[in-house]
Amino acid sequence: MRTERSAAALFLAALALVGVAPAVAQDKGGYAQRYAAVCAACHGANGRSDMPGTPVLAGQHSFYAITQLFLFREGRRSNEAMSAVAKTMKDDDLRGFSEYIGTLPPVPAPSPATPPDPARMSRGQQLAQQHKCLFCHGNDLSGGQQVPRIGGQREDYLQMTLQGFKTGKRPGYTMAMTEAVSQIPPEDLDTLAYFVARFAEAGAKPAGK
Repeated sequence: MRTERSAAALFLAALALVGVAPAVAQDKGGYAQRYAAVCAACHGANGRSDMPGTPVLAGQHSFYAITQLFLFREGRRSNEAMSAVAKTMKDDDLRGFSEYIGTLPPVPAPSPATPPDPARMSRGQQLAQQHKCLFCHGNDLSGGQQVPRIGGQREDYLQMTLQGFKTGKRPGYTMAMTEAVSQIPPEDLDTLAYFVARFAEAGAKPAGK
């Protein structure tokens, strides 16, 4: 119960940051430059990273981005590089970076060397429906507001994230993800990651274009 109250408090704190964003919209150019200087080396200039284990930010929602930056800054998410960066950010910086991230259009992964395995994709879709991934993240896996876009995310990052929720190492601001993955076998988590990473979203821009 205490964990749930703490998570809810963090979520409300992040929500308060979103609700008071006066001057940030006037400084999008400045945060574009700061993103290029601070974030692009790892996350990619267009928001799609080529680095293993590094999440794709392209097409991500600003509300989700600010919540994650807030969790890193407050020490609730553990990543040495991200924590070091986020701890230097003031509230306006959290808003500025997240608002800029929210302007990055979706960019799908480069075409794989081999086409997706139809049987594994079908199984992954079944799992996504069974465990309400599509209910929360949308039929197109594009998310919305505090729910992240997961379609086309890096497979290794999805695997790491799902395992983190299952073991409790990855915190959430609600218990939804922890509860959703708690009964899913590890091999099915890998199949989910396989499916979601290869999910093709209509209208997304090909990588590098």
